[in-house]
Amino acid sequence: MKDLKEILAIAREVGWGAADILRSYYHGTAKDPNLEVQYKQNEPVTVADIAVSQYILQRLQATLGNEDFAYISEETYQSPSGVAQPSPPWVWIIDPLDGTRDFIEKTGDYAVHIALVKETRPVLAVVAVPEAQKLYYAIKGGGTFVETRDGSVPLQVSSAKRIEDLTLVVSRSHRNQRLDYLLKKLPCQNQKSVGSVGCKIATIVEQQADIYISLSGKSAPKDWDMAAPELILTEAGGKFTHFDGTPLQYNTDDINQWGGLLASNGEYHEVLCKEAERILGQFEHS
Repeated sequence: MKDLKEILAIAREVGWGAADILRSYYHGTAKDPNLEVQYKQNEPVTVADIAVSQYILQRLQATLGNEDFAYISEETYQSPSGVAQPSPPWVWIIDPLDGTRDFIEKTGDYAVHIALVKETRPVLAVVAVPEAQKLYYAIKGGGTFVETRDGSVPLQVSSAKRIEDLTLVVSRSHRNQRLDYLLKKLPCQNQKSVGSVGCKIATIVEQQADIYISLSGKSAPKDWDMAAPELILTEAGGKFTHFDGTPLQYNTDDINQWGGLLASNGEYHEVLCKEAERILGQFEHS
């Protein structure tokens, strides 16, 4: 197997290629720019999602093969058939288009997520944000970098703020009563609306925001929503955990990331996790 730096170089190249394909659909310059939207479990899927999924899988498999790696992409994922398959230790977890609604509504907040997970934790991540012409990447233990067409620079999350001055990055679409209740009661009230988890985490590593909270309701975010953004954040000095402080686990029998998740610049992470649990407890009893 190639070493992680070589694999990262391949993943970055694939990330840029995926970003270019998405931009061609977004700006109507693709060969067939008609963005036919279908719905799969209430989530929109476009021809762009499928084209990029095929591109990423073909490129990675052509370069890296199927022997050492398994591949899970949002667009090709099939629910397990009841027979537990032993999952290989190295798995690519891919979201070809995170933020499809934002893509369709032309907000610009969409991203490509490519993560390599070893057993249950990410060790390599690429998050491309096509409209910003930026690509974020990280290897476990190696820091986070942002790459533009001009080169790349290391990134670090914000620090030395008061808890009241922290900014929460929130969704435009996935909202519910519990989340709204929680956000109203937190000690920090500055908010910034951004689509796509990848774009949200990008705002935290770019020091434009400090916290992101995900609460699963009827549905939950999936492995491919979180795996790449998580490593981008933690390698830039942030934290990304369940409210009880436990790490997220990927490549398990369940692709859902249930419960409350908090991503932050790390400074008040434990305090905010405890506070979120306390506030949600009040909501359940109200």
